[in-house]
Amino acid sequence: MTMALTNAFVLLFSCVLAISFCVWGKPATFLDDFQITWSDSHIRQIDGGKAIQLVLDQNSGCGFASTRKYLFGRVSLKIKLIPGDSAGTVTAFYMNSDTDTVRDELDFEFLGNRSGQPYTVQTNIYAHGKGDREQRVNLWFDPSADFHTYTIMWNHHHIVFYVDDVPIRVYKNNEARNIPFPKFQPMGVYSTLWEADDWATRGGLEKIDWSKAPFLAYYKDFDIEGCPVPGPASCASNTGNWWEGSTYQALNAMEARRYRWVRMNHMIYDYCTDKSRYPVIPPECIAGI
Repeated sequence: MTMALTNAFVLLFSCVLAISFCVWGKPATFLDDFQITWSDSHIRQIDGGKAIQLVLDQNSGCGFASTRKYLFGRVSLKIKLIPGDSAGTVTAFYMNSDTDTVRDELDFEFLGNRSGQPYTVQTNIYAHGKGDREQRVNLWFDPSADFHTYTIMWNHHHIVFYVDDVPIRVYKNNEARNIPFPKFQPMGVYSTLWEADDWATRGGLEKIDWSKAPFLAYYKDFDIEGCPVPGPASCASNTGNWWEGSTYQALNAMEARRYRWVRMNHMIYDYCTDKSRYPVIPPECIAGI
């Protein structure tokens, strides 16, 4: 049997195992599933593309995106953030439908810090074009000392943002209460490293120190498991997809305890309690996030 036929047989068999839906899985290297979208010279492949380095200097930041969009599933990356004085920088990992005013978007944004201060991660959710749902959590470890896993889980029941195995944010599907939930538009996976010292660190009070440049972030273990678009139209509605299973429809007891611990001890901002911005509590906050 030729190598081409062997590969084709393996792919077909994998799709059969996935209950007849070809669910995209973890790529072997960066270029298997991603492409550079901004400043080729500032993204460097390591170990044959198994890892990459993102560079920010006074000339440019950089960014990359998945070659496909996905409708539901799980996306995770291992990231080692900028060490030392990273004030004014933003390292972002997010999903986006790229549909302008009606876009859906799920954001991790890692806000740089002055040396010795905690790193802050900001999450945000856009549903049917409506965003401004920021929450901020101070990480309880040094995310520049080693790689940590950052995950977005997205199914018909909820969206969960994880840091390692700890859920830091849950956004439930409350469409029954007329609250928008992303479920119609496929989203690509994106990441950028850029300068945003007008807002990123202490609301813009701390400016970027270019004498510390270049600023470097590292990525590896690119993992996308979801329904690719274009792809089988029935994949997204298939209740047999593993991420739609009962285990993933709500936090388990351990996850719920960890979630409460994060909110009680490490959350520093929640739009739901910001009465200066929202004198009337947003409906999703009342319904349960």
